Amino acid sequence: MSAEVWTLILVSISFMVYLYIGWRSRVQDSKGFFVADQDVPPIANGAATGADWMSAASFISMAGLISFLGYDGSIYLMGWTGGYVLLALLLAPYLRKFGKYTVPDFVGDRYYSNIARIVAVFAAIFVSMTYVAGQMRGVGIVFSRFLQVPIKTGVVIGMIIVAFFAILGGMKGITWTQVAQYFVLMVAYLIPAVAIANILTGIPIPQFALPSAIL
Repeated sequence: MSAEVWTLILVSISFMVYLYIGWRSRVQDSKGFFVADQDVPPIANGAATGADWMSAASFISMAGLISFLGYDGSIYLMGWTGGYVLLALLLAPYLRKFGKYTVPDFVGDRYYSNIARIVAVFAAIFVSMTYVAGQMRGVGIVFSRFLQVPIKTGVVIGMIIVAFFAILGGMKGITWTQVAQYFVLMVAYLIPAVAIANILTGIPIPQFALPSAIL
């Protein structure tokens, strides 16, 4: 079979797994919708966080920046990753400690101010829309290449799929879908890395191939 057929088969299987996870993770209360019932294991939570970082708006965009700008593009990569880590360390634990579901609720209660809550709402909307714009553009490009459709059609398809997980399963469905996506991404990244290392150096392990290539 050709590479296109194998790609279609593997992608179709992945989507069926995602849809099954989204259906099995459907929730009926706000706790399950916003915080996944707080029963996601730490390792699974870490995998979901890693998969969320390795997304269209981050990985594809950062790879493109480094491709166009060279080493100078790594500045954006470090800033993006550093901000992500700071967010996880400085905000997420306190959000959980306060028992709040959203950042505006946490900010409003933490500073005893409805004005701070409103500012946090606008900031969250602005940041989310900026991030989603890049994310959906990347999704549209991927679907347009895969299904041979216009990018706008690819964006619509991506929106429908994301809406299915978000509405049906909330954070619980999204989290477990991201866990599955983490393993898919790891395999997808390792295959070309191993293939390139083997072709260039004859060593299939990239970590061992790099020193031999430099020397």
